[in-house]
Amino acid sequence: MRMTRRDAITSTGAALASAASPAFAARPTLIKVRAEAGATNGVLTCKGRRYPCAVGRSGILHPKFEGDGGTPAGVFVLREIRYRPDRIGKAPASGLPVYPTKPNDGWCDDPADPHYNQLVPLPYQTDAESMWLDAHAYDVLAVIGYNDAPPIPGKGSAVFFHVAHDLGDHFGPTAGCVAMRLEDLLTVLAACTPGSRMDIRVG
Repeated sequence: MRMTRRDAITSTGAALASAASPAFAARPTLIKVRAEAGATNGVLTCKGRRYPCAVGRSGILHPKFEGDGGTPAGVFVLREIRYRPDRIGKAPASGLPVYPTKPNDGWCDDPADPHYNQLVPLPYQTDAESMWLDAHAYDVLAVIGYNDAPPIPGKGSAVFFHVAHDLGDHFGPTAGCVAMRLEDLLTVLAACTPGSRMDIRVG
């Protein structure tokens, strides 16, 4: 049977698609976070499913600054996942890079420090929060790529996607992060692929 020009183009496209790596071929997951102006609880949507979530004590803000208690508005790539092996047991399933948290891991929140908004070892020379908490917020977290390419002093640091403080009928506010119940967080992270983004807006 004679192959037409259209057949050749179709065949070539199919061959290129099948040769592409899964990470390249898959469309990165888009996670939407919505909360009313000033609200600390909202809705997160991923893969067509809706989940309750928490945002910062000052709601969703633009612009955002260090210490304002707001979750930044915008679209941000999810960088990586960190988890507590002593509490979670095994690494969470995800297409994102996954790393175990160590007891001396910290995150610098001093705008004057050259490692502002970066992972640092504790004890550290300036202000840095511990990633190894008595509370369960950081048992599993994804680093949200806010103000990190490169960090701008004072624009905010340590914006994570982590475990919520569940108060039964609602979640406690975060310091500027996005948070969910552990089981929901693990489900969403399992759906993430390289390049997955979080779209955070008032609405």
